[in-house]
Amino acid sequence: MSLADSDRELVVSELGREPTPAEAALFENLWSEHCAYRSSRPLLSAFESDGEQVVVGPGDDAAVVALPESDGEGEGDERTYVTMGIESHNHPSYVDPFDGAATGVGGIVRDTLSMGAYPIALTDSLYFGEFDREHSKYLFEGVVEGISHYGNCIGVPTVGGSVDFHPDYEGNPLVNVACVGLTNEERLVTAEAQEPGNKLVLVGNATGRDGLGGASFASEDLAEDAETEDRPAVQVGDPYAEKLLIEANEVLVEEGLVESARDLGAAGLGGASSEMVAKGGLGAHIELERVHQREPNMNALEILLAESQERMCYEIEPDNVDRVREIAERFDLGCSVIGEVTDGNYVCTFEDEPGDRETVVDVDAHFLGEGAPMNDLAVDEPAQPDTDLPDVDPEAAVDAVLSSPNTASKRWVYRQYDHEVGVRTSVGPGDDAAIVAIRESGQGLAISAGAAPNWTSVAPREGARAIALENATNVAAKGATPLAAVDCLNGGNPEKPDVYGGFTAIVDGLAEMCETLSTPVVGGNVSLYNDSATGPIPPTPTLALVGVKDGYDAPPLSVDADAGGELLLVGDLGLESSDARLGGSEYLARFDGSDRFPALPDDPAAFVETLATVANADATAAVHDVSHGGLAVSLAEMVTDDAGLAVTLEADDPAGALFHEQPGRALIQTGAPEDVREAFAGVAPVVSLGTVTDDGTLAASVGDRTISLEAAEIRDLRSTIDAELE
Repeated sequence: MSLADSDRELVVSELGREPTPAEAALFENLWSEHCAYRSSRPLLSAFESDGEQVVVGPGDDAAVVALPESDGEGEGDERTYVTMGIESHNHPSYVDPFDGAATGVGGIVRDTLSMGAYPIALTDSLYFGEFDREHSKYLFEGVVEGISHYGNCIGVPTVGGSVDFHPDYEGNPLVNVACVGLTNEERLVTAEAQEPGNKLVLVGNATGRDGLGGASFASEDLAEDAETEDRPAVQVGDPYAEKLLIEANEVLVEEGLVESARDLGAAGLGGASSEMVAKGGLGAHIELERVHQREPNMNALEILLAESQERMCYEIEPDNVDRVREIAERFDLGCSVIGEVTDGNYVCTFEDEPGDRETVVDVDAHFLGEGAPMNDLAVDEPAQPDTDLPDVDPEAAVDAVLSSPNTASKRWVYRQYDHEVGVRTSVGPGDDAAIVAIRESGQGLAISAGAAPNWTSVAPREGARAIALENATNVAAKGATPLAAVDCLNGGNPEKPDVYGGFTAIVDGLAEMCETLSTPVVGGNVSLYNDSATGPIPPTPTLALVGVKDGYDAPPLSVDADAGGELLLVGDLGLESSDARLGGSEYLARFDGSDRFPALPDDPAAFVETLATVANADATAAVHDVSHGGLAVSLAEMVTDDAGLAVTLEADDPAGALFHEQPGRALIQTGAPEDVREAFAGVAPVVSLGTVTDDGTLAASVGDRTISLEAAEIRDLRSTIDAELE
């Protein structure tokens, strides 16, 4: 680790002296891109983060939003708060897929704990190189195993997410994990230190040497030898200790013992403790040798910056310290009183030998946390793609797109996750959105998470707008209204103007659509320098969006033969060649074509609101959004062994009608088609596609061609991942 020359000059000017080795390392980590957002913070003001539902916005460990008043019957007397957080563990998951992904889960769960919340649901959005490459499959299997092991052990259900394969992730996969928790006004805790004289108490696992320099490691391109050379920067997780920490935190919060809290993540104890006191405009005095350790002869810098997992830093009133110790002992967790909050500088001392105490850090906490200068980087506007459309037989194209790893079933992934632990999951993985039951308020919380690298690699700004609309459509298809979102903005090396141009575009696009949808972006994470010898990743704006509805029930994705009625498409069909643009589609990815990205609906907010209303109507039997893979994939996904579809598309452009991926569209099986048309009048076109049958076959007449697939054939085509890995 080394502090950049320009940063060192700034630090020397502020301190009036050369920094100590520990100070230099602390500045190097806390001023890294990973912690300070030096290249991205100037852009993030584009996001609208306010709203009457927002209790705690960006800047804390997790955001907090209040659920609206419910017409349902809840079990609690207080208004329910939901916490939302998301983080990336990209570089660690390349170096060590299992531990890198597992500790990503652990970190976002502790972010939830630090707000006084109990974690109730996880999502994971994963991005890898092409599926047919052995290294991609190795990373994929290891990451999924790490997530499932950690999440299952701690008893927090993984209820949704996404998986994408794209050649530009070959040298740098992405692992983005989001967590939702529950709390209320009385339980709410923040990371803002409250009062000089309060004690700083470290609770959890002992500190070792793992994860040293993790923040700086995450702020540089991956080298070709990263899998061996950077392994010490990867943390090692212990989910059983995390489960104990979850339950201990619950007792501490219930008893009102916590004044402020921060989990130990990037930059370890130094990061957590300095940020906590800086938020309160205060300082601290920490005696580093008091930290409980699991390895002998650790020096001050190692204790300060190690990113050992399953640790929390609490601000505790002096009279409550003994009770905190009792609770920690009850849960077999380590507990150290490491110092106290002060009204001075952030000071760390270390006694290596009895009577030989040295001051290793003495800096202004605010300067340490906020003093990093922002980068002023060049921007190249993303280029627009040419139109080069392949000529492919429609039946062959349907088979190819259905069997693509991107649109194929992800059952191999989510069957490894315990998505029902906690008995809140009403709708689990494999649907448009998950729903977890918030019994405290009698409401269902719909959760959708993901991005679309095919979209944002072709059109970063429009693709990002489409991602926001797609996630909102997912929750609306379950009858929920969008409430709030958090984002994980992933990009390559921002010092490259074309890369930074793409990153800037996804920020603008995501911000624009979220504001259009009146969905505040209440928090998030930025991960840059996702660049390797194989090149930069596509700009990837993962969005985790939650919506809310009264009750926990939702229309299914699959059609129901007994319900009868019509199958309607709400949104642009693309019957004529001029209507559909295939840019970003899986169809073009399979057949090496290119095109402009499709235009988005004129009034996306009205579409989402109307879809949620229609989804909750008594006459609605099934709802499924249309996006990845286009209409062909969505129709196939609705078919079961007992229920099929007979549809007709009078299209002069079969490929456009079947495969364009404009979001903001949905398929609706309804017994009251006129009611649906009336609801969407002036909002979106409504087209009758056909009827539901009882033969378990998708029979689609497209122009002068007929495509027929039985449910078993569809399952076989969509089992690409299962067939390869099981």
